[in-house]
Amino acid sequence: MNMARPLPSYLIQRFHGWRATTWQDNKAWYRKLATGGQHPRAMVISCCDSRVHVTSIFGADEGEFFIHRNIANLVPPYQADGEPHGTSAAVEYAVTALKVAHVVVLGHANCGGVKGCHDMCSGHAPALEEKTSFVGRWMDILRPGFERVSHLPEGDRLGALEKEAVLVSLENLMTFPFVRAAVETEELTLHGLWTSTGEGTLEQYEPELGRFVPV
Repeated sequence: MNMARPLPSYLIQRFHGWRATTWQDNKAWYRKLATGGQHPRAMVISCCDSRVHVTSIFGADEGEFFIHRNIANLVPPYQADGEPHGTSAAVEYAVTALKVAHVVVLGHANCGGVKGCHDMCSGHAPALEEKTSFVGRWMDILRPGFERVSHLPEGDRLGALEKEAVLVSLENLMTFPFVRAAVETEELTLHGLWTSTGEGTLEQYEPELGRFVPV
């Protein structure tokens, strides 16, 4: 592999700063984490948008969350077809091996992936409709959510679709037999959240109300 290059100097400097401070002050804890294995209580499925920082939002330390990030925090439906599925593999490992007690789907405001789905489903993003578009085919997962909000005024549709990305993922999680079994035996609970970085707010989905409410 002759394409790889050394890290940019600013990242190396940050690493050495972290090792000299945070790691040095807590090295016994880090070594315990390394040798004792991970035992997170929750899995968080969030968008890979750089503005969504799960550990900062919840003030979490290493070892607390099993985090999986992808475009628009989507979970595909269960499909045991023998093909590689990154998100499904992460869910399987979290639920069956790590035995997490909670799976949290965290959506967010101003999601570029959701906007891409909105534009594609509205006929304004032909490039995403190409079979060769990885993003477009991934955002097909959210098409059912778009259908549910397509009747809304254009100004309200995008924000509603961001929350549909959370709901579609929760619905798809329940198509996984091991997830459904764990939920039904009350070994696992599912949670839907939506956050706005700019406003510093967090909302959770309330099934009884059928909508997201501030926490």
